Amino acid sequence: MRLATFNLLHGRSLTDGLVDPDRLAAAVTALDADVLALQEVDRDQSRSGNLDLTAIAARALHAPHHRFAAALVGTPGQGFRPLTGDDDGHGEPCYGIGLISRYPVRHWRVTRLTPAPVRSPVYVPGPGRGLVLLHDEPRVVLAAVLDTPHGPLTAAATHLSFVPGWNLRQLRQVVRALRTLPPPRVLLGDLNLPAGVVRLVSGWRPLGRRPTYPAGEPRVQLDHVLADRHAARRLPPVTAVATPLSTISDHRPLLVDLG
Repeated sequence: MRLATFNLLHGRSLTDGLVDPDRLAAAVTALDADVLALQEVDRDQSRSGNLDLTAIAARALHAPHHRFAAALVGTPGQGFRPLTGDDDGHGEPCYGIGLISRYPVRHWRVTRLTPAPVRSPVYVPGPGRGLVLLHDEPRVVLAAVLDTPHGPLTAAATHLSFVPGWNLRQLRQVVRALRTLPPPRVLLGDLNLPAGVVRLVSGWRPLGRRPTYPAGEPRVQLDHVLADRHAARRLPPVTAVATPLSTISDHRPLLVDLG
């Protein structure tokens, strides 16, 4: 069973700045993940060709089960509004996260996280790159209870705030929310936190320790696959961990093989 998480940068290549659906599909196909969490995902955004990036990724993996959870309606860094319900924003440009599974899904759950009340400096890659002060965005957690060959599994995807301190608060909130779902539990996503801090604050066990950012020469691990330490012994052992260089994004995907 392969678990993976990948911050897509809405499918954009740092080489030419373009979003190409075929290139996105090829990048996801190369991961060959059974469960894939995606962050920085667009749906119906003009900057990514009005595509549904989660659906493209699911087709690339031949995964019959997938869901996109919008964190906001509008375009990040421009005008946007938070969502008020799970089905809000259809027919409008949305931005959020995705969760894809080759295994049957018993049920889904969405948990919403409030943004930090202050602006924070963020490094923006690409042309004109540099530090800019940005307002934080609403965040979301998308969880699914799966029927896997190893038994039931709760898998959750998220992308936490870039604001220091606020992301720690959100991580604690995510852990509390996931405790209400069946064990064993895994959390996959871009947590905007290094591995040591994640383990200390969450109490969950990292299943893979590799730097994932920036993609060219990774120096820090922002992307994680964690297991609830109280149920980790019910998971198959980790047999391989990889962070392959992709043709898209400023992050590397994190792959963890179990069993």
